[in-house]
Amino acid sequence: MPRFSIIVPVLDEAPGIAAALAPLQRARADGTAEVVVVDGGSRDATVAAATLLADRVLGAPRGRASQMNAGARAASGEVFVFLHADTRMPDGALDAIERALARGARWGRFDVRIAGEGALLALVACMMNARSRLTGVATGDQAMFARREAFEAVGGFPPIPLMEDVALSGALKRGSPPACLREQVVTSGRRWARHGTLRTVLLMWRLRLAYALGADPHRLARRYDVERTSG
Repeated sequence: MPRFSIIVPVLDEAPGIAAALAPLQRARADGTAEVVVVDGGSRDATVAAATLLADRVLGAPRGRASQMNAGARAASGEVFVFLHADTRMPDGALDAIERALARGARWGRFDVRIAGEGALLALVACMMNARSRLTGVATGDQAMFARREAFEAVGGFPPIPLMEDVALSGALKRGSPPACLREQVVTSGRRWARHGTLRTVLLMWRLRLAYALGADPHRLARRYDVERTSG
C-alpha cells in the first residue's frame, strides 16, 4: 500500500498531461505513491495519455471538487496530495510532506511560484503565499495535502463549482492549522496570460470577497465563466 495518493483532476489536458505526470514516476516506481487521474469528460486524448503514466484513471462529473472526491474514494494511500494538472511539485516534495506530518501536521500546502514573464506574477505568488500563511486558507494551486482521516472527517471537498479549496481549508483548519511548506510548487501562468494578470487578480479578489460574504458558489462560478470569456 503506498504512503501517498497523488490525485490529479484533468479536463482536456492532452498537450501537457505527460509532462505533468512524468515527475511522479519515481515515486510510483519505488512504491511511495500512487497516481490517480480523474477525468471530467475530456474530448481530447487526455485519458489515453494519462493511462500510460497513472495507476488509475477514473471518470467523474466535471468539476474539481467532484473529480478530487472521486479520486480520494478510489485512492489507497494514507495521505492525499491534490495536484492540479498545470502544477509541478519540486524534487523532494513528498519528503517535505512527510517531515510536516512527523511534526504533527494533519494537512497543509506548499508555497507557489507562477511560471511566466514579468515581476507582477512574482508579486501575485508572494501575496498568495503570505495570505495563505496569515489566514490558514490554501488554494488548489498550492498542492494541498491531507491525511486521509482528516480529509474524510470533514467530508472531503464540498460539492460546489468554485471555492472548493477555500471551503475545504476552512473545514480542515477548524481541526488544526495547516503546515505551510516553504518549498515551492510551480503553477502555470496560462490563465493570467490569457486573461491579463491584473484583471485575473481583481476578478479573484472580488469572487473571494463575495464568497466570504455568503454569496452562492454556483452564482459565483457562472460569474467567473462570464468574466473570463468577456472583453
